[in-house]
Amino acid sequence: MKAVISVIGKDKVGILAAVSAKCAENSVNIIDVSQTVMQGMFTMIMLTDISKISVNFGDFAELMKNYGKEIGMDIRVMHEDIFNAMHRI
Repeated sequence: MKAVISVIGKDKVGILAAVSAKCAENSVNIIDVSQTVMQGMFTMIMLTDISKISVNFGDFAELMKNYGKEIGMDIRVMHEDIFNAMHRI
């Protein structure tokens, strides 16, 4: 099972490290990362493996959303099934 995590907000030091640490705390493995800074705005998309996640997926998504608020970022977690359904023609 996989999930896509998106992170958007004003650029600052340590965003990747902070989000990665939260993933590790919940046994979510990062498979791939794409990030860029556009005119001071940080954007990142992570593909993660949630097959060994230590909490309920919904709880993890809520935890990451709330953590994003704490650090001034918009963090969204989308299950692979939802992502695939949204992009299917």
